[in-house]
Amino acid sequence: MNFIKKNQSSEIQKNKYDTEVKLRNFAFMTTEELLSHLSVTQKGLTREEAESRQDEFGKNVITAGNKNTTLHRLLEAVINPFNIILLLITIITYITDVVLSSRPDYLTVTIILSLVVLSSLVAFVQSQRSNAAAEKLSNMISNKAEAWRDGKLTEILIDEVVPGDIVRLSAGDMLPADVRFLTAKDTFIAQSALTGESNPVEKFSDIRNQPSDGLTDLLNIGFMGSNVVSGSATAVVLVTGNHTYFGSMAKTLSNDRSKTSFERGVGSVSRLLVRMMLVMVPVIFLINGIAKGEWPNALLFAISIAVGLTPEMLPVIMTSTLAKGAVSMSKHKVIVRSLGAIQTFGEMDVLCTDKTGTLTEDKIVLERYMNLHGIDDARILRHAYLNSYFQTGLKNLIDLAIINRAEQYGLVDMLGNYTRVDEIPFDFTRRRMSVVLTDTTGKRQLITKGAVEEMIGISSFVEMDGKVLPMDEETKRAALAVYEKHNADGLRIIAVAQKNEVPESGAFSVADERDMVLIGFVGFLDPPKKSAKSAIVALREHGVRTVVLTGDSEGVALKVCSKVGVNTSHLLTGRDVEQMDDAQLLDAVKTCNLFSKLSPSQKERIVKAFQTAGHTVGYMGDGINDAPALRQADVGISVDSAVDIAKETADIILLKKDLMVLEEGVIEGRRTFGNIVKYIKMAASGNFGNMISVIVASIFLPFLPMLPVQILTQNLLCDFAQMGMAFDSVDDEYVKKPRRWETKSIKSFMAYMGPLSSVFDILCFAVMWWLIGANTVELSPLFQCGWFVFGTVSQVLVIHMIRTSKIPFLQSNPSIPLLVSTFAVAFIALGVGFSSIAVGIDMMPLPTSFIPWLVLILAGYCLFAQLIKKIYVKQYGEWL
Repeated sequence: MNFIKKNQSSEIQKNKYDTEVKLRNFAFMTTEELLSHLSVTQKGLTREEAESRQDEFGKNVITAGNKNTTLHRLLEAVINPFNIILLLITIITYITDVVLSSRPDYLTVTIILSLVVLSSLVAFVQSQRSNAAAEKLSNMISNKAEAWRDGKLTEILIDEVVPGDIVRLSAGDMLPADVRFLTAKDTFIAQSALTGESNPVEKFSDIRNQPSDGLTDLLNIGFMGSNVVSGSATAVVLVTGNHTYFGSMAKTLSNDRSKTSFERGVGSVSRLLVRMMLVMVPVIFLINGIAKGEWPNALLFAISIAVGLTPEMLPVIMTSTLAKGAVSMSKHKVIVRSLGAIQTFGEMDVLCTDKTGTLTEDKIVLERYMNLHGIDDARILRHAYLNSYFQTGLKNLIDLAIINRAEQYGLVDMLGNYTRVDEIPFDFTRRRMSVVLTDTTGKRQLITKGAVEEMIGISSFVEMDGKVLPMDEETKRAALAVYEKHNADGLRIIAVAQKNEVPESGAFSVADERDMVLIGFVGFLDPPKKSAKSAIVALREHGVRTVVLTGDSEGVALKVCSKVGVNTSHLLTGRDVEQMDDAQLLDAVKTCNLFSKLSPSQKERIVKAFQTAGHTVGYMGDGINDAPALRQADVGISVDSAVDIAKETADIILLKKDLMVLEEGVIEGRRTFGNIVKYIKMAASGNFGNMISVIVASIFLPFLPMLPVQILTQNLLCDFAQMGMAFDSVDDEYVKKPRRWETKSIKSFMAYMGPLSSVFDILCFAVMWWLIGANTVELSPLFQCGWFVFGTVSQVLVIHMIRTSKIPFLQSNPSIPLLVSTFAVAFIALGVGFSSIAVGIDMMPLPTSFIPWLVLILAGYCLFAQLIKKIYVKQYGEWL
């Protein structure tokens, strides 16, 4: 094994080295040498060339380290702690029952293997179903790239990108492969996934590399797995898929994600059950061996008890329930990227969300274009239009609103009079973007638009009444008064500025955005969604607090939030957050539900503060500025129309940007969690009770209370009964509040329900011994049949007692699958116990005189279970 691992490690290192050498060679080639080497021109590839290269290089996907294969899912279904225990028991049983026995008996071995095959098969089928559903929906949210094909800029799926493709990149884009930049304008790349660097790195098109630079320090090379934070660029694709630097590292980067609280909880209960079994089974073996003197039978009995105590259906129930949850959520247009996120979704008690498109219609309409007196002025619209039209970066909803309005007013004709010289792209630090234009007379002009405060910060002049005046306190106050008035009315305001003193040549940069002339404002309206208020109320009723984190100004945020039911009595801005230390922010998040004018890092910091306060936080966002907060949140939520990096970071993708969809997902997450907890509490308490019963029986009975083959048959029947639990309904009261994993709750539940089942097991022993008369070794098959029937039917009934805090069937109905699985097993157990079929597993058929006693004991068990339930709820406040 070590040898294989060393070979794999050396192969990974070799692939990584080869990739580094190749990329380094590309970095130091001239542009002409590079394009010639890749057999491509600046116009890109033809469709035929692209198809030929895809045949040669394959799809642009990373398969190394990919665990989502059919073989991996099959191995995951088969290899788990419980199946391993059962397989070890099978080997021991085969040796004792077949190899060392004078009369080989394959029945016990067959039943144990049937348990393994059954649990593995169900787990695998459910996993396949879940994967198929996820893949089907994932096709709807595939990330795309813009590449030059047949001389035109074409949008293609990222997995269709091939070496030699010329791609255009702008803010928010994921790098589709390893690339060499051909042009770059203020292009900053976040490559922390590869290097761990928190700060974005600026990239350039010319060769500024030093031979001593590390691979990720090469300034003209971009890597798959990184994303554009700001700026724009064109690049040529060098290598794709497994041949990329990220692909060469995939196996070393594909470490398992950290486990959620739920997975840790399930693991702790699994270990508890296994420890109980490992301790109690030897005790049972010794008691029976010493008391009865039949050590071989005692060993077989102990082995059978081990099988009975092994919750082999736990992986099945978990996989089935989570898969059902994923499929159910997909019907509500919610794509779950990892099954574990379902439960975290249900555990969420704070939802942090951006405002635009979630609380609003995401249909921004240009309402006002006004000068600094607040009077509509077509010149302001004209300047805003030139800025939005000629910028080559990501055209957001504001740009599109400006362009649409300008086209309605016939301003398209003037575009022919201007030529774009350069641009200074938008970023979330400056919160503005600029274009440099030249007109037909040769006059140059810099036009900038952006957030009002940032624009005032770079303006030295204002234009009022056709005159350019210095910006002093009076003119600044007048301009801000117009802004604040319309902002308070709910308009989202951006400022427009320009200047004519522009250098004749050379590249333009942020340094040129100074001494601007502020000329006016453009105002937009993004009306609140009709469904937003009811969705926030519904989330609140289900214990989820909605907190708005927005980059918008206070006025717009207040107006929208007050209309949709978010508490706006306490508002903090990004400036306020910046001045707070962690302790102050921790105190602030207790009451504040609206944070405005936030930077990306501030959003991330607020999410972290909520987590520190003990909340499970969901974050919903779709922009580049949301990526840090999405990563930080316990569950990241995005939409299919989001920028690439937001979709890549999110755990859950919505195909419909609506909080109502979220509320449905939260409820489904809690239902999923509830059904898993039902099984775990039932298995834990049932196993604990069985141990007590077996120890009591082993001490006082002159024979085994049940033979190994009978225990295994009973176990098989009970497993069938429990399979319906994954599809059970959950009481409305249960999904009303967030649910967290509580291991202590499992232990206290065991302490109450375990001994209760033992009491009624012992009552069954008493009835069989004194009233039915099965009190000799010769009549032990009759005694064993009585406990077999009672044990099976009581375990079936207790499923219905445990599944709800209410009175089963009267106040809470189970799902049809659970009803069918449980009652079918109960009828089979009764049919076996009261007929000659019992002889087939070494039992004697029960007399009809046992029926009233069976009904009485079962009724008593259900009655006392309901009574214990009330005591437990009074003590702990909840049942499940």
